[in-house]
Amino acid sequence: MTILLLYIALGILVLSILAYFIQEKLIFKPEKLRADFQFRYDIPFEELFFEPEPGVRINGLHFYRTEPKGLILYFHGNSRSIKGWAKCAMDFYRYDYDVVLVDYRGFGKSTGKRTEKDMLNDMQHVYEKLKERFAEHHILVYGRSIGSGFAAKIAADNTPRYLILDAPYYSFRKVVERFLPILPVKYVLRYHLRTDKWIQKVNCHTYILHGTRDRLIPIHHSERLQHLSPHKITLIRIHGGGHNNLPSFPEYHNFVRDILKY
Repeated sequence: MTILLLYIALGILVLSILAYFIQEKLIFKPEKLRADFQFRYDIPFEELFFEPEPGVRINGLHFYRTEPKGLILYFHGNSRSIKGWAKCAMDFYRYDYDVVLVDYRGFGKSTGKRTEKDMLNDMQHVYEKLKERFAEHHILVYGRSIGSGFAAKIAADNTPRYLILDAPYYSFRKVVERFLPILPVKYVLRYHLRTDKWIQKVNCHTYILHGTRDRLIPIHHSERLQHLSPHKITLIRIHGGGHNNLPSFPEYHNFVRDILKY
């Protein structure tokens, strides 16, 4: 029995070390684009570049209206690049809102080595640059899936009009622990993205949209977030919605429309 327990402990140790070093490949699934890649869309847009620190460039796209009602700063999920995520801009553009999407380090044309601290600093830099062009009370911060952590942190440290979270997690650690229950995730994980901590510091109203059949990040994550600040958080359940298909539900677009008209 002692030898068996020793082997089990050794196995967990080996898996923990392996998980520590390869977690980037498991968490992030970026699409990389050449520096000379040309974006093409049917609505007016401009390409943006931000330089949060020497040697680092964050690429973005700005879809713009002549007289916008506001600006949506959109933080996307853990895969692809803004080339593909740009289709989500129409969910807001149709209601006369400008939309800015940015790629994290290592996604698309964005450069730089990823760490949680550096990525959060990048997004704060982007927000500050956008404030130079837009009044802050006209800015809405939207975070989808892994982007919900970045969105919550930006809303906590600033004063946008609204925060909108799409399929968020209570904390990223809770998501990983569900799939790797035998590992000491608290010590192995380098990305904790404490939505639960940051959302309590958000002063603007927060809207959460979550599918009731989300199997990757179950809806109880959003329910726990709402309980942290029930008077400032509205939870909108998309019945039958999964993790990646909320825009296929008319209810999703109806709720987005209703949020943006206020």
